[in-house]
Amino acid sequence: MARICDLTGTRPIKGSHIWRSGKAKKKGGIGTHVTAITKRRFFPNLQRVKALLPNGEIGYIRVTAKALKKGLVTKAPKRTWKKDAAKKA
Repeated sequence: MARICDLTGTRPIKGSHIWRSGKAKKKGGIGTHVTAITKRRFFPNLQRVKALLPNGEIGYIRVTAKALKKGLVTKAPKRTWKKDAAKKA
């Protein structure tokens, strides 16, 4: 499953992990030097949320925490009916 936000389209981005060695000049050393660089990925903070979809239905969508904080998601109303009452009717 792709790690993509259903609302904003945010997806993983590329980056690097940089290893450095040495002591900073500021702290009395001869300066830091890069010893290795490896590739890495930054993933969006995706949450599975039960929400009111644009077509009026209620369903689960995967959205970023940032979209939730901004208020882009309309959460689904709480369920009021009971399972037992639905079976009897």
